[in-house]
Amino acid sequence: MRLAKRQPLSNQLILLNKGTPSGITKSLVHEAFSILPMSEIIIRLATEKDAELITDLSRKTFYDSFAADNTKENMDKFMSEQFTKQKLLDEVKQPWHIFFLAFVGDEPVGYVKMRDSSVPADLVNQSCIEIARIYSVQHKIGKGVGRMLMQTCHDIANQKKKKILWLGVWEKNQRAIDFYTKWGFEKFSEQNFILGDDVQRDWLMKKNL
Repeated sequence: MRLAKRQPLSNQLILLNKGTPSGITKSLVHEAFSILPMSEIIIRLATEKDAELITDLSRKTFYDSFAADNTKENMDKFMSEQFTKQKLLDEVKQPWHIFFLAFVGDEPVGYVKMRDSSVPADLVNQSCIEIARIYSVQHKIGKGVGRMLMQTCHDIANQKKKKILWLGVWEKNQRAIDFYTKWGFEKFSEQNFILGDDVQRDWLMKKNL
């Protein structure tokens, strides 16, 4: 993944569609906050029908976040491997992947992918769930989208009775590290992340719930 106290301004349902992953109830509600004037941030569970939208958001947000710090060749290779419609359609279908989309009005402004499967060695046999990706479109960064998506991750983790939230973040992505630190995440390990042909280093961070 390469992105405080919440101040509630209005009540907002998280809209959940059919095909809800195991452990997520349709009654999940939390208070939404809107830093955006005259707008509300709505979070809803993604379905197979959203695969193309998730593909577009994934490619755009990843490119905008990392193109300036990586070669075009490595960026193109990574995105052509990781952000295809078929790959993301397959991921949305898998019960251990959970995607949420963020909207302001009809505009898609971000997404999060949670993964309830493999874990790093330090977390084996512990009750945990991963925030695999969390992104906001560039023009909405700092407007509350990332906070709303992060709060959704906490809500899902708590509802699934997980004890730990964890994630990986590029060691050079200081803005994201600062964001996670404000939410109470702490570094516990490191791992390699291969972007195209470039082997980079990610911090692994976790938060006890």
